[in-house]
Amino acid sequence: MLPNWLTGSIGTPEQGDGTERHVVLGSPLRAPLMDDQEEIVFGCGCFWGAEKGFWRLPGVISTSVGYAGGQTDHPSYDQVCSGRTGHTEVVRVVWSSPAIDVSDLLKLFWECHDPTQGDRQGNDRGSQYRSAIYTTNARQMQLVQASRAWYQNALSEAGHGEITTEIAADRPYYFAEAYHQQYLARPGSRPYCSAMPTGVRLGNFDGADYRLPDKVWGHYDWSISHCVLRGDNSPIALNP
Repeated sequence: MLPNWLTGSIGTPEQGDGTERHVVLGSPLRAPLMDDQEEIVFGCGCFWGAEKGFWRLPGVISTSVGYAGGQTDHPSYDQVCSGRTGHTEVVRVVWSSPAIDVSDLLKLFWECHDPTQGDRQGNDRGSQYRSAIYTTNARQMQLVQASRAWYQNALSEAGHGEITTEIAADRPYYFAEAYHQQYLARPGSRPYCSAMPTGVRLGNFDGADYRLPDKVWGHYDWSISHCVLRGDNSPIALNP
C-alpha cells in the first residue's frame, strides 16, 4: 500500500515485478488507499503541468495522469484527443488526510488555471482540456461546491466570466499511457504547459480547513507565465 508521507519512504520508478512507481515521489501509482488517505480527480487543461503542481504539495502521497468524464472504457490518448470519447485529461491525487485537507488541493486547482474557458485552456482546444472535478466522497463534494461559489464571486469581482468546471461524483478514472506519467520530470521532456491562471486567489470559503502554511503558496507565482514549469520538480519542503 501507499507509504505514509511522514516516513519519507520511497521506491524506485521501476520495480522488478513491473509495479509502476511515481518518478518523483517513488510511491506506487496503483496501490489501494490506506485508511488515512483520500483521492480526488482534477481536470485543469493539459495534464503534464497540472500533475507537477499537485505532486509538489507537502502531504501528497501520489499523483498520476489519466482520463475521466467520458463514455468509453479504457480510452487511449489518441481516442481522447479525437473528442469522440467525451473524456478530459485529468490528474488523480492521493494525499494523507491528517497532513493536508482537500481545501488545500482545491486552492491549487482553482488558482492554477482559468476555469471559465469551457472546452479549452490557453492554446489547447477541445473537450479533453475542459476544467473538471470528480469527487470520491460527500465531504469533498460539499467543499468543492462551496469553493466554487466563493471563487465565482471573486472572479466576477475581478471581471472574469462564469465558471464552466464540470463537477461530478465517482466517475471512472483510466490511467494514461506510461510515457505521460510525471512527464515533466522525465529526461528529455518538452517543457510545455497551457494553463492560464487568472491571478485570483481562493480565500476562506465555507468549510475550508487549510493545513498548509503561506510559505508553500509562495512557490506558486501565478503572475509568472507557466510558473509551474519554472519550479523545481521536488516536493516543497515544509522545513528549510
